[in-house]
Amino acid sequence: MFEISKNLSISIGEIDLSAIRSQGAGGQNVNKVATAIHLRFDIMASSLPDRYKDRLLQLRDRRITSEGIVIIKSQEHRSQERNRAEAFDRLRSLILSVAVVVLPRKLRTPSRGQDRRRLEEKKRRSQVKTLRKIIE
Repeated sequence: MFEISKNLSISIGEIDLSAIRSQGAGGQNVNKVATAIHLRFDIMASSLPDRYKDRLLQLRDRRITSEGIVIIKSQEHRSQERNRAEAFDRLRSLILSVAVVVLPRKLRTPSRGQDRRRLEEKKRRSQVKTLRKIIE
C-alpha cells in the first residue's frame, strides 16, 4: 500500500513504474544503468475517492494527460531507489494538493472605528514628517 495520508492510501498495483535510462551528464553510468523512473498513475481507474479524482482531473497540470493519466519522470539522482522515492513523493504531493479545499475570501468593509484610527494615524505621520522639514 502507498500511504498518501493517515486516512488515504492506494494500492501499489495501481501505480505503473518503469526504469529507463537517465538523460544528461553522468559519464558511463548513464549509458549502462537504467536509473530514471517513469511513473504512470491512472486517475479514473484508481481507488481514490471521487472528490479527489474530480479535483485532480480539473487541475491544469502538465503532468496530467487529457486521458487522466499522471506521468512523473524522476531522474535527478544517480540511484534508482532515490528516483523511485522522489517520484512517489511527487505523486503524494500532487494528490495532497487537491485534498485541501481553499475557501474563497469573504470581502468585508472596515468598521467606522478602524477607519477613524487609520485616518488619525495618517494625520499623526503627516505631522511628524512636516516637523522634520527645515523651515527657511
